[in-house]
Order: sequence, then structure tokens, then C-alpha cells
Amino acid sequence: MPGRDAVLLAAETRPAGGAALGEVFLATGIGGALTVALLALVLLHRTRRSTLLTRVGDRLGGATGAPGWVALPTVLTTLSLLTALLGMLWDIALHIGVGRDEGPLANPAHYLILFGLFGVFAGGVLACAMPLDGEPGPAAVRFVRGWDVPVGGILLTAAGFYALLGFPLDDVWHRMFGQDVTLWGPTHLMLIGGAGLSIIGLLVLEQEGHGGLSTDDGDRKAGRTARFLRRASAMGGLLLGMSVFQGEYDFDVPQFRLVLEPFMIAAAAGIALVAARMFIGRGGALAATAFFLVVRGLIALVVGPGLGEIVPTFPLYLGSAVLVELLALALPPARRPLLFGAVAGIAIGTVGHGTEAGWTHVVQELTWGSDILVEGTLMALAGGVAGALLGALLATGLRRRLPRPAVARGTLLACLAVLAAAVANGLVATVPDDVEATFTIEDVTTDPRTADIGVRLDPADFPDDPAWVQITAWQGQGLVVTPLERVGEGEYRTTEPVPLHGTWKTLLRVHDGRVLTAFPIYLPQDEAIPADEIPAEDGMTRSAIPEIDILQRELKDSGGGLWLVSNLVVLACTLALIAAMAWGVGRYARRATVRELFADAPADSPVEDTTTSAAVPR
Repeated sequence: MPGRDAVLLAAETRPAGGAALGEVFLATGIGGALTVALLALVLLHRTRRSTLLTRVGDRLGGATGAPGWVALPTVLTTLSLLTALLGMLWDIALHIGVGRDEGPLANPAHYLILFGLFGVFAGGVLACAMPLDGEPGPAAVRFVRGWDVPVGGILLTAAGFYALLGFPLDDVWHRMFGQDVTLWGPTHLMLIGGAGLSIIGLLVLEQEGHGGLSTDDGDRKAGRTARFLRRASAMGGLLLGMSVFQGEYDFDVPQFRLVLEPFMIAAAAGIALVAARMFIGRGGALAATAFFLVVRGLIALVVGPGLGEIVPTFPLYLGSAVLVELLALALPPARRPLLFGAVAGIAIGTVGHGTEAGWTHVVQELTWGSDILVEGTLMALAGGVAGALLGALLATGLRRRLPRPAVARGTLLACLAVLAAAVANGLVATVPDDVEATFTIEDVTTDPRTADIGVRLDPADFPDDPAWVQITAWQGQGLVVTPLERVGEGEYRTTEPVPLHGTWKTLLRVHDGRVLTAFPIYLPQDEAIPADEIPAEDGMTRSAIPEIDILQRELKDSGGGLWLVSNLVVLACTLALIAAMAWGVGRYARRATVRELFADAPADSPVEDTTTSAAVPR
């Protein structure tokens, strides 16, 4: 067991605010050098003094059947996203097992995230820069005279830049507000959201590369296996991106109410699986799910057995994928896409939700039980329907079959409002002001100290039908999540010893309906915050407090509304990025449809843009 001085030294070498200035300058230098190298490569290509990008793109395009200016950015972005995803899950495992970093560059996972996100941004820049002659697709945007850029490249660049911007802003955030050890910190959501939405840019870019005039009607009549696999991997990537928001639940350390988990799983399934089936055709939803399961399974093996960290679990999605495929046979999505999306969302939010509930009993300690049966199902329905309608809009946009502008825009706004309302509902939690917990502690080992713990809650009828009564111990070189055994009214007991030493943070957590509260058992002294030790003593009584006071112990009191304003700024930027994605998909659908009509019209019968005004959003 490390001595008390060693424990304090470890805490002191992990700053509770921003990084050391030396590391800030070094990270800035790395980012600046990469940017200079990227811009130099673009300049050489645009002035035709180098053919490197063209040669690499053409070679990749020959293997994938896509133009070089699509193939190279797609391969680069795909590899970068997988790298960033591995880094993110590794980073979460490190923070859960060890705590805050000694510095951003002392965490090896941060390098994977940084280079991965830069690769996404670079993929977008290259997609914009590589086309040299002619318009790159029907929706190209004039950048400067003689330089037209594909709209998919614009979307990819914007998403990559937004995600990459979250990296330096994360340090600024920690300097202002301390370490928010949670996946849902605003700057963390920038990283996740930008990376996830970049997939939409890739999908649009893929379509632009084929001129928007593909004969594929969604049922793979062209029979092109390579394109099917590319699209399946892209939609599987979209499912991966939409599933990142559930990360804390995947590690059994959620800091929010349990009803958010089925909501997020259903929303991700609705968006990605409905879009996959409608865009790819038969087998699309299953293929996207297979890609997701293979990638997440491999990453779990790398992070867990490979790197020796906590193994992340993941949703199954197979039940929802089968439902979407079967429903498409009975209700062909091409005829009434929004109706198909709504019905598929209902199926995902009910039967699909049931399959995920069963899966939690296989892979999670914190399973879905009767406490969230009603509200969890309603949340899954909201997420499933809203997500599926968004997936239907995405697929119809990619296939140039968007509904009328009023319908498309109204559906988009309604879905975003439903998703926002459901998230807000899931974040609402209460803390009882009259509940106490008395602990009996029986030491099992003394060096290091572990103990069996008994808990008596007062009043005894609290909780009523809990989602969980459990003890979490984390950030002491590992993670322990142990649900308690009920031994009497208001009385519980551990089924395994829990650690009460070193840098471990050990707390009792209770979640019942809208109640989400905690009782500290043992917390170490932390000079960097600063905070005194909270010792674990037999017979002690502790009052219920908000979980965030323990789980995010390093947070500072911002005061003056600065924290709220900062969150609202990040929210506004996120909404702007979503609006950009909607604009890009709409522009592609509108311009490609006009191009298709011109291509089909006789030479002596020109088609005017007004013929599409009723079918395509402006």
C-alpha cells in the first residue's frame, strides 16, 4: 500500500484545473505544425506543383470505385474516426480507473483523439482542395474563381473543425470551472458531436462523387458489392457516432438518470438503422449493425485485455435492426418514407427497447428494471420515433427524394424539439433532504484496507422501487460497481469487499424514479482542489447529497452565471453545426434532382428549376 505521502504526491501532480503552460504550448505547436503541413500540401496540389494527392487518390479510387477526391478523404476520415473512437474509449477507461490526468500530454489516449480529430478535419480540407477540373458533383459551391468545392467536403471540414476546436477549449473550460469528470461536459460534447456528424459529410461526399445520378434505387439492383460495403460501413460509422453519447452507461458509471440510456439507444438506432435500410436497401440495417458490433467488439478487446483497462460494454442493436428490415418488407420505405420512419421508430422504442433491456442483464451491472419500465419505455419511444424520422430525412435527402420543404423543415424541427425535451427530462433529478444512511464497516483486509459494508437507510421505506442501490468505488487504479443485497426493510449489504484506501473514491448511490443521490463513504485528501479526507468509520451516519458533489469533486463554483452562458454558447454552436448539416443534405438533394431532370430531358425541351419547387426544399 502506498504511504500517505505518496498518495498526496500523486494527487498534487494531477492539476485540478488547466494544464501546465508548457504542455499547452507543446500541444499548440503540434497542432500548428500539422496545420502548416496540411496547407502546404494543399497549396502544392492547387498550383499543380505536386501530383501526390492525385496519384494517391486515383489509386484508392481504383480500388473503391470512387473518384480520387472522394476516395482519399473517405479513407483518411474513416481511419481517423476509428482512431479517435479508440482514444476516446481508452480515455474514459483511464479517467474512471485513475482519475484526472497529470497533464493532457501525459495521457496517451489524448494523442489518439487529437490525431484522429485532426485527420477528420484534414479529410474535409482535402475533399475541398483535391478537385481541380470541373464541378465536383451537382451541389458544388464556388469558393473562389476557378475553385468549386463539394458540399460534402464543406460539411466534413466544418464537423472536423468543430470537433478539433473542442480539444483546446477543453483546457480553457477546466481553467474556468475545474475538472468535470463526465462525458457530458460541453467541450467533450463538441468532440463527440463533431466527430459523429462528420459521417453525414462523408455520405454526401460519396453521393457527389457519383454525380448524384446513381441508378441505385435503394434495393441494390446495381449489385455493386463494393458500394454496398462502403455505404454499410458509413452507416455503421453513423451508428458508432450516435452511440458515443451513452459512454458512461457502457462503463457502469452513469452520472444521470437511467431513463436516458434507453432513450439514447433508441434514438441512435432510429437515426442510423432507418437511414441505413432506406439508403442502402435490403440488409442495410443489419450490415450497419454488424459493422458497429465488430468495431466496438474489437475496441473493447483492445482497451480491456490489450491495454489492461476497464472493458467498455455496448448496446446490441440487433433486435432493432431485424425489426427495421422486417418492417421494410411490409411497408416499403420508398413509397411513404416518413410513415415508414414513424412506424419503425415505434417498433424500435417498444420491441427493440425490450431486446436492449434483456441485453443489459447480460453485460451491465446496472440493469433496466421495473423502476424505469414506464418512463423508460416512453423515453425510448420518443427517441426511437424522433431518431427514425431524422434517419428517414437523411436517407431521402441522400437519394434526392426529400419531402416538400415545409414538411422536411417541420419534421426536422419537431424531432429536434422532442429530443431536446427528452434530454431535459432525463437530466431532472432530485435529492431528498430528509434521508440518512448509517454504515457498519467490517474490515476484510487492512493493508490495503477493504471492507464489507452494511447500510441502514432512514426512513426505512426509502427507496420504494429503486433502479439501483449500489456502491461505486473508482479512480483508485480500478473500478468496483457492486449492487447491494437487500436484507431487510431499508437495510442492505455488500456482496463483495470494497476498497477504502489510497486514491479510491467510494460512495453509496441510490436511484429511485427521479431521485438520484449519494452518500460519501470514503474520499481521499486532495490538496490540488483542495479537499480534506472523508474517512470511513464504523457506525458513521451520512446525509444524502447530490451525486455531482462526489463524482465531480473537482468542479469549481463559477458564480455570476458564467457557467450557464458558456453552456449556451456551446449549445448555439452545436445547433449551427446541425443546421449546416441540414443545409448540406438539402442542397445536395435539390441540385442533384435538378441535374437529374436535365439529364433525362430531351435536348429541345429544357427543364427549369421551377419544376422541382414543390418537391425539393429551398
